Amino acid sequence: MNEQQLPSWADPSVSPADLDAQGVSRRGLLRRAGLFGAAFALGSATPALAASPRPRFGGDDPRLAYLVGDHHVHSVYSHDAKYTFSQQARAAAKYGLDWMVFNEHSNFGHANYGAKLEHAEIVKARAENPRQLIFQGLEWYIPAAEHCTVFAAPGPHETDLLTQFELAYDGKLLNYTEGSAGAADTARNEAHAVKAIKWLAEQRRSGYVDDVLVIANHPLRLGIDSPHEMRGWRDAAPEIMIGMEGAPGAQGAAIPGWRGATSIRGEYENKPSAQSWAGYPAAAYVTYGGFDWATATVGGLWDSMLAEGSLYSITTNSDNHRTVFDTWKNGDWPAGQNFDNTGKLPDPVNTDTPQPGSDFWPGEFSRTHVGVTRYGYRSVMAGLRAGRVWVDHGHLLDGLDVRVKRDCDSGRGVTLGGRLRVRKGERITLYVTVTSASRPNPQGILPELAHVDVIRGAVRGPVSDRDTWQAPDTRVVQTKDVSGRKGTYTLRIPLTAGDESFYVRLRGSDGKRHGAGYLGASVDPHGPIPHEPGNGDPWADTWFYSNPIFVDVAGA
Repeated sequence: MNEQQLPSWADPSVSPADLDAQGVSRRGLLRRAGLFGAAFALGSATPALAASPRPRFGGDDPRLAYLVGDHHVHSVYSHDAKYTFSQQARAAAKYGLDWMVFNEHSNFGHANYGAKLEHAEIVKARAENPRQLIFQGLEWYIPAAEHCTVFAAPGPHETDLLTQFELAYDGKLLNYTEGSAGAADTARNEAHAVKAIKWLAEQRRSGYVDDVLVIANHPLRLGIDSPHEMRGWRDAAPEIMIGMEGAPGAQGAAIPGWRGATSIRGEYENKPSAQSWAGYPAAAYVTYGGFDWATATVGGLWDSMLAEGSLYSITTNSDNHRTVFDTWKNGDWPAGQNFDNTGKLPDPVNTDTPQPGSDFWPGEFSRTHVGVTRYGYRSVMAGLRAGRVWVDHGHLLDGLDVRVKRDCDSGRGVTLGGRLRVRKGERITLYVTVTSASRPNPQGILPELAHVDVIRGAVRGPVSDRDTWQAPDTRVVQTKDVSGRKGTYTLRIPLTAGDESFYVRLRGSDGKRHGAGYLGASVDPHGPIPHEPGNGDPWADTWFYSNPIFVDVAGA
């Protein structure tokens, strides 16, 4: 059975709060998915698209519903986590997640034992939770660099793919961790990371698995993901390596009085090491409004990659290992057992006393919204690949729909991740439809969006220096004050196509903490700023970010 086509009408039984910004009912969509059960959710492969016709001016993307998810969740099958699958799935359901990825850490215990045990639990969880799309994944230790989420579409080979990949390409298992400049093994290790992504692409092309995606995790936490490495992974297979965490998990790490006076949101508490890329400034090693420096800096690393004209998506997630204020602890090992010979931690035990932790439950604080036209695993992956993504913290918004359209066209225009083809000098309009938060978030706060920032950057093509991390022609070009606006409303922002192609992306916040961006007030007059160590209440500093839309100017 094919994945379900979204209706073009709204379900009259739901309230406006349950509608996305285009009037499509996510709850109604999921209700219909539940009626058909897990077999419907798996669906059949999306038919291959015909060869692209000659590019035409304009564009008309489909209506979308946004499914909310988290691609970075750990369980007892990770050596440093503590929760069972059922605990994580219940929490995800409580906080409104439609999809989630269990991406357990690579190690020999996981590869030899845990992955197969984990898969059996995932299959059971899928049957028990037909309204949730539950992916099996892996947290890959990238040779010479940090971590990535790797996950596959459900199918007969999903576990075998991940296990083969883990044993053949994991930097920790192979001892391919060296990445410092000039070290004897660095070039080999970096090349092995590129080879790994190409191998995944081949498994997809051959049909061994229906789909597989890779997303770089907490890229600037250690400063060891250099710009040239990130570009190398992207260019190896851009249909596989689709982006990075714009904001890491561990957002509860700096709740005042919780973990200590040096704690930082995201656990970005590290200093440069010999493994770090020397071109990153000291300011790159902390978060800004909870977001990674590479994303939060207007005109920074993310923008420098977008300015090449290639899509590179951002996400956010919980990275849940140990939830803040939770009272569970790891169980005790039976005699003779350990993670290396079982691949699984003992189930946790409730102590009734708060235990150490930095994370929120999946969906409790961080949410990645993916635009889909059908309900199912492959549709979520297709939406991620297409870049139809926006992210928020603290449940700042109920809905967001973004379109760019030529003024002479009557269609819906192009949405996030897409490309609009225009003529030089044409008038175009950016439509931003916001649905404000309609209910208190899990902290009991009713979030209020204060402003929407429009960020525009010139597209200049591939860079000659692969370690470039600045886009000097990207800046905040407009800020819309939306304080006090409620319900669903649309901002109409005129744009003009100049001499060169460009992209636009959006950002906004509750307006509680901001200041001049890292590259100066002329580039970003009121961007996110670091909190002082140990004093980073995440609920008091919440932001949303969107992926870009590209505008290709004919003849540019």
